[in-house]
Amino acid sequence: MKTYLITLILGFISTLGFAHQPEVSSTVLAQKENNVWVLQISASLTAFQQEINIHYADTPYKTPEEFREMVIEHIKNKMNLKVNGAQLNFTNGAVHLGHETKVIFEVQELPEDLNFIEVTNTAFEDIYNSKSFLVVLKDGVDENKFVLSKDNGYHANLLLTGNKLVQNQESQASLFSWPLIAGIFGLLFIGLLVARFKSKQAA
Repeated sequence: MKTYLITLILGFISTLGFAHQPEVSSTVLAQKENNVWVLQISASLTAFQQEINIHYADTPYKTPEEFREMVIEHIKNKMNLKVNGAQLNFTNGAVHLGHETKVIFEVQELPEDLNFIEVTNTAFEDIYNSKSFLVVLKDGVDENKFVLSKDNGYHANLLLTGNKLVQNQESQASLFSWPLIAGIFGLLFIGLLVARFKSKQAA
């Protein structure tokens, strides 16, 4: 566990620059003692303010406490986590305001064995060119970092292979193959219609 404490500290240092970069955030899922897990979302205060102003425009906050409540609700609405196919819940949310603002939840009912992890975090999708660095910290699993961005729908599907988390290539293939197949059939259909139209004109 000492290794993970050091890693978390290093992660904290590495995200200090995010305070002035609203398009950059971090999403950290970390195991503590007794299989207790926490989820930490870190970003600049400006990034959180922009999102809250967009999604709660009809009910603007008046106090820091109201802002915290909106942030917690916003993250719960925009964050989705599945482990081994099971949907997980976030509890005991806390917001630590600052130039770099952190939102921390406890994650309930995480199994001991992590085979598949599916993460979606669209909390900052309204910010131009936003991206979130995803890190999973678990005893016995190598350090890792993945990027959630508009290009992948702010989504990562991870597979534990040995002591490494890797992108689930099979999932990615299935995600992109159906649109590709549909596009090919669409082009073929249009081609057939054009050919039929030309043949009628020739007749």
